[in-house]
Amino acid sequence: MSKQENFRTKIIGGEFKGKYIEIPNISTTRSSKSILKESLFNTLQFDIIDKNFVEVFSGSGSIGLEALSRGAGACYFIEYNKTAYKVLQANINELDPSRCYHFFGDSFEKFDTVLNLLKKSEKKSYFYFDPPFSTRDGMDSVYDKTIELIQKIDPGSCEMVVVEHMTNLTLPDEIGALVQVKRKKFGRSSLTYYQAKEQG
Repeated sequence: MSKQENFRTKIIGGEFKGKYIEIPNISTTRSSKSILKESLFNTLQFDIIDKNFVEVFSGSGSIGLEALSRGAGACYFIEYNKTAYKVLQANINELDPSRCYHFFGDSFEKFDTVLNLLKKSEKKSYFYFDPPFSTRDGMDSVYDKTIELIQKIDPGSCEMVVVEHMTNLTLPDEIGALVQVKRKKFGRSSLTYYQAKEQG
């Protein structure tokens, strides 16, 4: 029985630049386009150094591991697909397992576990949400549920929330105590950025 070949993608900057990570050849996992990834990290720049980075629907971890390469202090990953999770574990072991925490299970159920861990951290956190939208049925409910997760984030310890989503979907200007600060389109995908409202 021939094993389906995994795809590979490169880390594009930082400590592990040029290293390959695997992406499983399954329909639920898409690699974020390199142009989108580059734009994201051009926006975040050096701000992520020593901060927490949470990739909520992590797949093979290509965004979180890029953040790790660029100096994030600790990275948290949640993935429910067994095949993708195994690849995620292998990718983490290849780079720096000492700074990574990975959780197997439904992101909507495991998110509270990660939030509780972050509460113990002194550092601010970045959150990256890329909900699986290849399943057209019930797509809206995936985004509604994602917005509910974002509402749980403590604005005081949140540096930024980034949502990767279908371009034809407009996300709200405000989610809980967070306000939209930027939106950028990349063909069918877009990135929308949120930060805590200015106090006072």
